[in-house]
Amino acid sequence: MNKFNIFIFGTSIFAVVFGTITKTSEHNKINQNYILTYFDAPAVGEALRFLLSYGNLDWVDKRIQLRQWVNLKHTMPFGQMPSLEYDGKLAHQSVAIARYLAKQVNLTGNNDWENLEIDAAVDTITDLRLVLVAYKYEKDPIIKENKKGPLFNVTLPFYLERLEAQAKRNRGYLAAEKLTWADLFFVSFLDYFNWLVNKDIIAEAPTLKKLNQTVCEIPNIKAWIQSRPPVNFNMFSL
Repeated sequence: MNKFNIFIFGTSIFAVVFGTITKTSEHNKINQNYILTYFDAPAVGEALRFLLSYGNLDWVDKRIQLRQWVNLKHTMPFGQMPSLEYDGKLAHQSVAIARYLAKQVNLTGNNDWENLEIDAAVDTITDLRLVLVAYKYEKDPIIKENKKGPLFNVTLPFYLERLEAQAKRNRGYLAAEKLTWADLFFVSFLDYFNWLVNKDIIAEAPTLKKLNQTVCEIPNIKAWIQSRPPVNFNMFSL
C-alpha cells in the first residue's frame, strides 16, 4: 500500500503521495480540476501554487525531479515547465498561467488600467528574476565577481527602491491599491530571490516586508506554506 500523509486545514485536504501533492475540497474529492506540473522546487512554479491555494481550487501538485525531466520534456508544450492541465487541455508559460488563475480566483484589477498596472508589476518582477538568475548561474568566476558589485550596489537598490515606493503609493500593495495576483507573484518569489543572492533582499524595505507578511498570513496561503514539502533549491545547483 502506498504511504501518504494528510493535512487538513479548514475545508481543505492536502495529500502528499510520493512527491505529488493533491489538494481537494471536501465537497469534490474525486474530480481533480487542475494538474500543475513543475520541478520539486519553488522558483517559477510557486506563484501558481500560491494562486491555486488562495482560491481553494481542486488541484494536483505534480513535482518532477531533474532525472525525470529528460523523458518528460518532449511531452510538454515547447518543452517547458510549468504546465497546467485542465479538462484535457495543456497550457504552458508561467505568467500566462498565473494571469489565467488570477481571473479564476478574483485577484485581477477592476478595469483595464488596473490590469495594466498589475501586468507591469509582474513583468518588473520577472525582469528582476532574470537578472538574479544570470548572476547566480554565471560559470566564469571572474565575470561573476565583476557582476557582484553592480548587482548589489546598483541593480538591486534600483528595483527595490522603486518597488517599495510603488507599494507605498498603492496602500501597501504593488498595484491597484488592493491585493492582486501581482502581490502573490512577488511574495512567492522572495525565498528564491534570497537564495539566488544569499541575502534578504527586502530587509531594508518596510512596506515590502509588510506586504510579504500580509500575503503569508492569508489563511489559504498560510496553510499551503505550512503543508508544502520542504523548500528545495539544491536541485538547481547545477
